[in-house]
This record gives sequence, structure tokens and C-alpha cells, in this order.
Amino acid sequence: MDVYDNNTFHGKDGFPRKILSQLLGSSGPVHAVTYSASPGTYTLTGSADRSIRLYNPIPASPSSSTTSSSTSFITKPSQAPSTTPPQGRLIQTYTSHGYEVLSLSVSSSNATFASSGGDRAVFLWDVSTATTIRRFSNQGHTTGRINSVIFAGVDDSLLISGGHDTTVRIWDVRSQSSSRPVQVLGEAKDGITSLAVSPGGGAGAGAGAEVLAGSVDGRVRTYDVRMGRLVTDVFPGAVTSLCLARDGKTVLVGSLDSKIRLMDRSNGQCLRTYGGDGNANGDAAGGWKNKEIRVQSVLGGGERWVVAGDENGAENSNGEGRVWAWDLLTGKLVAKLGVPWGPGGGKVVVGRDGKEKERKNVVSCVAWKDGGFGNQFCVGGTSGVVTVYGEA
Repeated sequence: MDVYDNNTFHGKDGFPRKILSQLLGSSGPVHAVTYSASPGTYTLTGSADRSIRLYNPIPASPSSSTTSSSTSFITKPSQAPSTTPPQGRLIQTYTSHGYEVLSLSVSSSNATFASSGGDRAVFLWDVSTATTIRRFSNQGHTTGRINSVIFAGVDDSLLISGGHDTTVRIWDVRSQSSSRPVQVLGEAKDGITSLAVSPGGGAGAGAGAEVLAGSVDGRVRTYDVRMGRLVTDVFPGAVTSLCLARDGKTVLVGSLDSKIRLMDRSNGQCLRTYGGDGNANGDAAGGWKNKEIRVQSVLGGGERWVVAGDENGAENSNGEGRVWAWDLLTGKLVAKLGVPWGPGGGKVVVGRDGKEKERKNVVSCVAWKDGGFGNQFCVGGTSGVVTVYGEA
């Protein structure tokens, strides 16, 4: 059984452990979370209930809210809390998807955002009116779902999507005459799970000229769109997550061999590995494992930490979720936090034999405020509740 420290808001490492709020409203698992563009005041969530929700994660009256912290599985508890996390404020709900929402991307102006999922179309939304401006589907993804979508180009003039049909498609947001993709990248041999775009400023800096695509075939393909060049890096398992450092020199790659790797993009060298063997990272209770589903990993705290969800849930009777954090430079485990179910404690599922099935709060999506440089992060998963962590 896991050991808790229910009163620790932050450790000596400064990692934020306090639960600031929980974002409620979804009637199904949450598959995607993201923050608005800098300074990251708002949070967007995408759910299996086909809806997208916009929240202010800070409760209306922080002074009157109950104080809550996450459970840490590293330090012995002094006293268990009896309080529940306060609720964030739901601002708007966006409903046009006919299937589950799997990916979200917010424009740098915060005026629009894009979403994708099981619809085989990319949706472009107006934030203020809660309506879709465009739907990119003509000669679009042919089969299955679109797992990832991201803005790119100067002034977010492009949208890039990757899906189950093994293709990456580039769409011109500004074009009003055509909704066909301007380019299709079809080198992958299996579904595209994740995308990243190289950072940059103006056209002279090559803004967004490189597209990184992670695939189930165990490859990360880097496309230099302008030069027509392709570089492929091979990994031991299906690639499920990509997070590019702000300077574009390194990329965090998560894969289904229970490893998260920090890769040097200039030469393909692995600089550091996280997860896997618990003993190697100082985790006496066992290591982080990711063998079956897509679990997101991101850079946080000014790129000081690597943060990831958990497909297994906590090793206790209520099956609550977990978040893991490692020191970027040393690879040492700095935090393993409990993620509560939320109000009601999660749904009880009874099998045909009349016995209660094992509950597991899988934490699959993670976002850090201000592109990894803010003081807050949030996580979501099968509970349908998004939990927001920050400083005390």
C-alpha cells in the first residue's frame, strides 16, 4: 500500500503539490487538457462526452475555499485531511463534436482554438462565440480518429493534424477558398499519436518549419517542410507523447516501453531516461510503467522537471490516480502525487457476476501553464475530473 503525505504542499525541490481546484462537468473521461496562451489564465478540456469546456481554474472565493493538498507516496503522513478541493469556474461549453475529443491547441492570440477527435475532421473555434469557424475534412483523414492537432506557421496560419490513418496533414487556416490540406506527409507505417512544431519567430527564423510526428510504429519523424528533408529516430516502443523544449534543441519522447527519453535533436543522442526501473530513480515502491495506453509527459517548472501521468493508478484500495515528476538533469524521482477521484469518489462498476470491479483512475493527459514555465499544472483522465496543482 502506498504511503501518503497529505500535508505537504511543496518539498525542498519546490515542486508544486498543492491542489488548487478540480474542474467538474464532464460526464466521461477527459482525454485532452491545455492552457490558454501566455500568461495561461484559462484551461481547456476535451472529453469523451464530445464536449470542450473552458474554465478559470482559480475558485471564485479562494479565501473561503477549503485547503487541500495532493497525496504524496514518498513521505510518511502526519495527519490525513478531511477537506475536499475547491471547484474551478466553468466559463463556456463548446458542443459540435459528434465523437470524443482527443486533442486541443490554442492560438497565440487566444481568440481561436482547434480540436480533433473521432470525427475525422479538425475543428477551428471562435472562443468568444463558442461556434466553429471552419471544419477541415475535405480530402482529410480517411479512417479512424485524429489523435493530435497543433497550430503552426507565422501568426498561426497553419494547422497540423495527425491520425489513425498514418498521415500528417497540413491545413491553411487563412484560405477561404479551399479546405483541402496543402500538404500530406504519409511516411508513417502506423497511426500518428503526437505532434510538435519547432519554435521560431518571423519568417526569417524559420518559424514552425519543422514538424515532429510520433507514431505507433516506434518512430519520431522530423519533417523540414521548406527543405523537403526527413529525419527519422527509432525507439523501442510505440511513441505516445512529444514535448519540445522552448529552444527547440531537445525533445521529450514518451513510448510504450515504460521509458521517457530526453533527446538531443542535433544528433539523435539520448541525454537522459526517466521511468522504468524504480530502483534506478530512487523509487523503492516500484517504477513508472507505460505499456498499454497513451500517457502524456511534459516539461514543467521552467523545464526543470519531467511530469507524466500514470496508466496504473495508485496502489491502494480506492484506485486513485497518480502523477510522477523527475528532475530533468539528474533523472531522480522528486514527486509521486495522488490524484483524487473528485466528488462522489468515482463510479462503482459491477460486473455480470455481481461483484464490484477494480476501479482505476488512469491519468492520461497533462498540461503545464505557460508552455512549461508557469507556476501551475493540471491533469485529467478516466475520472472525468481535471485536478489543478500549484504553489501554496
